[in-house]
Amino acid sequence: MNTSVIIKIRNISGHPSPNYGTEGSAGMDLQAHLEKCEIILPMHRKTIKTGLFVEIPKGYEMQVRSRSGLALHHGITVLNNPGTIDSDYRGEIKILLINLSNIPFTIKNGDRIAQIIVQKYEKVEWNELQ
Repeated sequence: MNTSVIIKIRNISGHPSPNYGTEGSAGMDLQAHLEKCEIILPMHRKTIKTGLFVEIPKGYEMQVRSRSGLALHHGITVLNNPGTIDSDYRGEIKILLINLSNIPFTIKNGDRIAQIIVQKYEKVEWNELQ
C-alpha cells in the first residue's frame, strides 16, 4: 500500500527540495542555505537557514533530527533533538545546531545539516480525575 502525505513547499535555496535517498529511508536531508560559510565554535550553537517554507497538513508534524555522520565524525547535532515543526508554522525552516566537539566546524552553502521526518499525531483531551 502506497500512502503519501502531500506537503506544499516553497524552496528559495537553489538546492533540490528534500527527498528520500533510498526506498527504505525514513528521513530526508536538509541543506544549508547560506550566503557565506558559518563557523560553529566548540560548545556554541547557531541557527542555520534552509531556504524552505512548508505547509504541513493538520494532524502531522515535521521532526528535525541530527544526521548521524555529522554527530559521529564532527560532534555536530540538532540542539533540540528532535525539533518539531507544527502544522501552523509558516516561517522558514531553520536548524538549531550545536558543536559538541573541541574544534570549530565550518558549514558551507549546500551542506546536508539535518534530516526531517513527517509524523502523524493524535490530539488528546484530558479526563480530569478528582
